[in-house]
Amino acid sequence: MTVPTGLVSGVSISHRHASLDHIERAAVESQCRGVETLLSQPGVREAFCLQTCNRVEAYVVTDDAATGRAALDRYTAGLEDARVSLDHEASLEHLIRVACGLESLVLGEDQIIGQVRRAFVTAREAGGVGPVLEDALTKALHVGERARDETGINEGVVSLGSAAVELAERELGDLSAEDALVVGAGEMGTLAVRALDGEVASLTVANRSPERAEHLTGDVEETPARAVGLGTLPEATMSAGLVLTATGSDEHVLDAEHLSGAGETFVVDLASPRDVAPATDGLENVTVHDLDALEDVTDRTREARAEAAGRVEAMVSEELDHLLSQYKRKRADQIIAAMYEGAERVKAREVGKAVSTMETDGLTDDQEAAVEAMADALVNQLLSAPTKSIREAAEKGDWTTINSALELFGPGMKVDPDDVGEGIPSGAVDAEDVAAGALDAEDVAAGALDAEDIPAEMREQMPDAVLDRIATGSD
Repeated sequence: MTVPTGLVSGVSISHRHASLDHIERAAVESQCRGVETLLSQPGVREAFCLQTCNRVEAYVVTDDAATGRAALDRYTAGLEDARVSLDHEASLEHLIRVACGLESLVLGEDQIIGQVRRAFVTAREAGGVGPVLEDALTKALHVGERARDETGINEGVVSLGSAAVELAERELGDLSAEDALVVGAGEMGTLAVRALDGEVASLTVANRSPERAEHLTGDVEETPARAVGLGTLPEATMSAGLVLTATGSDEHVLDAEHLSGAGETFVVDLASPRDVAPATDGLENVTVHDLDALEDVTDRTREARAEAAGRVEAMVSEELDHLLSQYKRKRADQIIAAMYEGAERVKAREVGKAVSTMETDGLTDDQEAAVEAMADALVNQLLSAPTKSIREAAEKGDWTTINSALELFGPGMKVDPDDVGEGIPSGAVDAEDVAAGALDAEDVAAGALDAEDIPAEMREQMPDAVLDRIATGSD
């Protein structure tokens, strides 16, 4: 008999160890689809997916590490050289670091915490979030918010959109005379528009849905702005000296034909998959940068935030310890609850038998209550030591000791893996398995408890027949 632990396994394919091509190949149709795919794998009880422009990550909860590793290997087949595998503790730490912005291309960026939160909601709606991931993701979001509230980790360049604008300023100088075009009105496009507002002469937002582009331009405060559909891109690129692309399209939205006659044009492609066709690299008057080109910009931000990052690192370490302890306490408490529930059932059975044999003595309500109280005291005294030992062992992660204690207390005790983390329902643990003689009235009477051990005030209310039964073990 073993105690199921609900282990987290993770895999990360990100800008730190993989190219954009790898990240694009790893991405699936949607985060929801990713969760559903993982849940269909054998042995996977919970699943979470996070896909952004520079990372694809997946996490599963299984009963053992090998099952989780196998599920994630299948999920990322063909990407062995680009993926980083994470065990239980490393997965939990990585999730917290991601939410804090410590793993982002732009150190401490604000955008990532919102992406984690939305992925959390998506996974829950897809049925992927159970008790283990619920605690892990809640902790990650809590620490991510705390990091930004208590340190300067998000000061300065805080998104890839603002990093792109800073790169353009370094290459082009003052942008105040530039006409800018943002292609895409999603989250990344929104960040790009916000970063450009007040920095350029005019701003055009092109989007598949012109209504969405109009909504976005309505929030522009300092720069003249207009919204257009993607069908007008040839004309829009002709008048734009600065182009930032950030769509969610699976195909290229800008190619050599769009840009060949546009004159001097500076393009930053923030999309993954990329929006700009590779053929544009050969155009004489066009300069194209992708996410990799933002490394130098983000490195400067990283230097400026080094002190804040150190404080966040310490925060992550502290909160990870709290999370690991929380898991251990929950598992111990569930096991202890199961023991007490089983003992309660044995107690009820034995009290019923005792009261039934003594009905001829004419037990009063107070006397019957005294018998019940005595039985409660017995249960609490008998379980006090194992409860303390189990909690201490759980704090140390000593599940061998816990399982040994359970076998001694109740040979063959079973705990359903699906019950761990959700509370063990009535009947999940059989009273006969839990006590198996350890709490049986016959064992108690056979010298395990002396009548003198019962508090005097309790003995005074108990009929002589009950005290005799405890002393002699007779029925």
